[in-house]
Amino acid sequence: MSRLPDILLITTDQQRGDCIGGAGRRVRTPNIQRIADRGARFDTCITPHPMCQPARASILTGKLPYSHGVRDNGRNLDPALAEEGIGAILGRAGYETRFIGKAHLSTHETFEPTGFPECYESVAQFEDTWAGPYMGFENVALTLRPHHHCGWKDKPFTLHYEDFLDQDGQGGARWARAKEARPPLTTHKQVWRSALEDEWMSTAWVGDRTVEVLEEDRDRPLMAWVSFPDPHPPFLAAEPWSTMYAPEEVDLPPHRTLDLDRRPWWHRAFLESPARRTQKRKHAEDQPYWGNDDALQDKDLRDVIAVYYGMIAAIDHQVGRVLDLLEARGRLDNTIVIFTSDHGEWLGDHGLLLKGPMLYDGLLRVPLVMAGPGIVPGRFDVPVSTLDLRATLAELCGLEASGDDGASLSDVMAGATREVAHNEWEVDAARSGVDLDLRTVRSRTHRLSVDLKSGAGELYDLAADPHEMTNLWDDPGAAALRDRLTACIAQDRPGMIPAAPRVGWH
Repeated sequence: MSRLPDILLITTDQQRGDCIGGAGRRVRTPNIQRIADRGARFDTCITPHPMCQPARASILTGKLPYSHGVRDNGRNLDPALAEEGIGAILGRAGYETRFIGKAHLSTHETFEPTGFPECYESVAQFEDTWAGPYMGFENVALTLRPHHHCGWKDKPFTLHYEDFLDQDGQGGARWARAKEARPPLTTHKQVWRSALEDEWMSTAWVGDRTVEVLEEDRDRPLMAWVSFPDPHPPFLAAEPWSTMYAPEEVDLPPHRTLDLDRRPWWHRAFLESPARRTQKRKHAEDQPYWGNDDALQDKDLRDVIAVYYGMIAAIDHQVGRVLDLLEARGRLDNTIVIFTSDHGEWLGDHGLLLKGPMLYDGLLRVPLVMAGPGIVPGRFDVPVSTLDLRATLAELCGLEASGDDGASLSDVMAGATREVAHNEWEVDAARSGVDLDLRTVRSRTHRLSVDLKSGAGELYDLAADPHEMTNLWDDPGAAALRDRLTACIAQDRPGMIPAAPRVGWH
């Protein structure tokens, strides 16, 4: 290598670990597979938190949520912690650092203005020409409204993606057209095939901005976090992606009915709590309550999965554009390319849709593939975490970095094993209807979750019971394993900080 490698960290939002090609589902991702074929694939990578904001703060800082304070959505990351994050440490090492897409490193929908550019109200304080710095990245191109849960607002309540939509004064019309359904029509409120042309969708916008950045001449190595907002709900896609998968051909989960009597108490309490329906959301007055409460019908679930797969296909297409450009310019061999997601999605497992404090494997596990200088090719089935990316990149680039809760993946690629990876969530009743200190560990073969407040828990043997049907928590035969995995959870550990104040819901 003549210089430090370029780095592309490509993330999606709410993409299950089994929803890339070759992972067990009927989704096709040939371009993500190109990364895996050249490099490493980690089959048991989990998210440190099943919600967007904490999971992204963990990727950035390499810290578990109780160590960076963002213990739930609606709690802002302290920018001082971002100064030791991926962007900042690479920037100090000479990298040009860029962020493109959905950051969600601070709260969108807040009770009061917070002064952050991602806040729906505070964004008006920033000039039209603002492009960073932000959370350790020197230049950013961001989405303020990455999903279609909220209504449109004209300038000055916009960021870069919204300004793109509104370049000719038609932003509000395009936002409305995205919510128009095209045949074949669906009936579930969370899914439709959109009338908006693909060129205006956030996935295409992120891909276009990334290509533009890669085409620029530069003297410094590049680190870009490329963050696609999809396949997060509501599930919508434009042609050709919206009809790429026929609903009758997608694979339904084998167990797709609620079975709350077999689960710890908080499963039912979360689903039945009115708190999630009564939150006052002044920026979403024209929107329905988006949570899913009714029993999922197979027809609706087929539509959801078909469009979800289509959203992933649209992302995969953009990944292919990026790889093609790097290859054509002779830069692919000196670029570290990483593909992962912030967290997963229930997608009908156990009759559930979206996400919450039921950490079934579809929600907990995320894809992770990477290729480039220093990355050992192979397929690795060891419990790892997106926490590990900061330490991995620092080691691959030969940089000193302060300690965090992750560890470089170099040891795994060299054949080392790990016992567990960690997930933690301080669930509060104001937002989720239940109060939990919910800790989870995932080994290669088991998943254990425990509420440290009530002592209730669940344990599943994923090797023998991959669909998590039988809770072994109270099984005498599993007591030793339960105690060993529980011992991996430290109620108090060095580096924990208080929860960041709640400033909003999302």
